[in-house]
Amino acid sequence: MKSEPLVYEMSSPGRCGVDMPASDVPETELPKDLLRSNLGLPELSQLDVVRHYLHLSQLNYSIDGGFYPLGSCTMKYNPKINEDVARLPGFAATHPLQDPMTVQGNLAIMFHLQEWLKEIGGFAGVGLQPAAGAHGEFTGILIMRKYHLDRGDLKRNVILIPDSAHGTNPASTAMSGLVVKQLPSDSRGNIDLAALRRACDDSVVGLMLTNPNTLGLFEEHLEEVVNLVHACGGLMYGDGANMNALVGVVRPGDLGFDVLHYNLHKTFSTPHGGGGPGSGPVGVRADLVDFLPGPIVEAVFPDDGDDTPMYVLTQPLRSIGRMKSFNGNFGMFVRAYTYIRVHGPDGLLANTEHAVLNANYIRVKLRDKYPVPYDRICMHEFVCQGKFEGSDVRALDVSKRLMDYGIHPPTNYFPLIVPEALMIEPTETESQETIDEFIEVMRKIADEAVKEPELLHGAPHHAPVKRLDEVKAARDLVLCCMPAEFAEKAMA
Repeated sequence: MKSEPLVYEMSSPGRCGVDMPASDVPETELPKDLLRSNLGLPELSQLDVVRHYLHLSQLNYSIDGGFYPLGSCTMKYNPKINEDVARLPGFAATHPLQDPMTVQGNLAIMFHLQEWLKEIGGFAGVGLQPAAGAHGEFTGILIMRKYHLDRGDLKRNVILIPDSAHGTNPASTAMSGLVVKQLPSDSRGNIDLAALRRACDDSVVGLMLTNPNTLGLFEEHLEEVVNLVHACGGLMYGDGANMNALVGVVRPGDLGFDVLHYNLHKTFSTPHGGGGPGSGPVGVRADLVDFLPGPIVEAVFPDDGDDTPMYVLTQPLRSIGRMKSFNGNFGMFVRAYTYIRVHGPDGLLANTEHAVLNANYIRVKLRDKYPVPYDRICMHEFVCQGKFEGSDVRALDVSKRLMDYGIHPPTNYFPLIVPEALMIEPTETESQETIDEFIEVMRKIADEAVKEPELLHGAPHHAPVKRLDEVKAARDLVLCCMPAEFAEKAMA
């Protein structure tokens, strides 16, 4: 069947965005099977194209454009110096297969980042390869599994995971071929110790714990949790997604964690969102260093007494193997290195303190309007509920209404143990003026929810796209670009 020609509303016949130079080689006929008569590309001037794509870019919400209180994702400002340094030709233009002697500066960046992450987390070794947080989880679990198998402990196949955990924790466990056993939370948002005692036996590979957890709460019985897991022969895995609340204050390795992944794209400001690129280095205690994925960067000093090191790539003795092509997302290493170098120990500590202060400030200012089910001192984020007495407004309505005020919604409906959850994380990078404006808007929306619920049910009213049928969008996917009139036919 012959397809209809494409029609573009901005196209004008004969208009062209670029003049090609005259050919300096003889023309020749292309094979007919390579030619398409119905391609139907739009004919536009260069200015039309630039304005079109600039307009599209301005429809996107970004951390550079507004407040982004997305809980457990740490959508904080990425300093532009990070981008400038990552784009230096010596970093951006190197090839991953170059001889190590020609990229000593690059390897030095990786080495020092490994050393700093070891110090920040309290670990004996760090591998930089994993490409994201979930990839770091997967790597850490493989290390734990290999540790037990290497010792001949073959019956262990269970990973304990609290019911407040990130959804990636059970997914990473399943991908590793292990079994998930869920642990309930107690009335204060901690792991239920009685349930943990019952679960700890010789089948346990380890416990995956996010601390502070996804409720934004520090585990109050952490020492007892660690002792119970270690006593049954298991390992403690730390989901480092919430390290934004710990850096410079406490080191997970000192608390008894054996393995932990860092999210460079959260704690150390490398870009986050839009699918990446992320970076999830893994830190381990001393007797697990040999299981890290390789290669690892090491500093070797020459025998002639010269104190200038040579940086080499080495493979740990009992490595679980390569987890990423080449050496990981190198551009993210440069950005994280720059961030840590610029702030130093005092700056990183100040960032942590302000992240925790900002979250508690918002929690206290909103708790009379939005129920906070676990209302105790939080860390860098907290969870409240988008529900109101005498109103049928839900958390989703609150988030949609926030868009009318130019504020990105917080995380909705997570963690799952809190009905109508709104997880709010201000980060340390927002000013008090911005936070006060957010609080004022949230309080106003709470009043609207009671007095004018239909206003929230129909929100957003001022966004480029009004409220979508999200169930229909998930079921009836449109995965190709097409002119408006054809899109309307396809969706009819």
